[in-house]
Amino acid sequence: MTNSMEEEAGIDLGIPIPENVNLTISGRLVKVEGPKGAIERELWQPGLRIQIEKRDNGDEIVIRGDSGRKKKRAMAGTYASHLKNMITGVEEGFFYRLKVVHAHFPMQIAVAKDGNSISVSNFLGEKKARIAKIEEGVKVEIKGKGEEIVVSGIDKVLVGQTAANLEQTTRIKGYDPKVFQDGIYLVEKGVGAGA
Repeated sequence: MTNSMEEEAGIDLGIPIPENVNLTISGRLVKVEGPKGAIERELWQPGLRIQIEKRDNGDEIVIRGDSGRKKKRAMAGTYASHLKNMITGVEEGFFYRLKVVHAHFPMQIAVAKDGNSISVSNFLGEKKARIAKIEEGVKVEIKGKGEEIVVSGIDKVLVGQTAANLEQTTRIKGYDPKVFQDGIYLVEKGVGAGA
């Protein structure tokens, strides 16, 4: 009985749009522009509609669905999270702070001249440098004698992916991770520049 009532209810999620943010929808493409830049993302799911509505206290982006089924509700929640992250990103940005740990061999970390990748040299004494990709629009800073890396940008997905690329570059295969704790590890993430 409860399931059929939930399905009848439908979905109606509203997210307020701040005044300094401009949001446009054209077909499946949602574009959010703010003081820090612009992000575009394709958001489409059968049975869900994303639209901008005028309210007394400002504009609001609304995610609606006819069916309140569990999968549709989950997808609507995912879209709401994406939209909130896009709005936060163009207003304040995101950062991930990573720590470079080396007990055995001191690693050298350098951002490539073209800014598209990071090289990790002398990891566990390896002769060949390991390369991690920097996603487009993401800024990487190496701080304090190469012991800390700050990854920042306006798109949370790309900032997180760049941090994951760095962590994956120093994944240890064939060594006991309890003995060889060398690597690059995520220690903090948040909103802002991360200075």
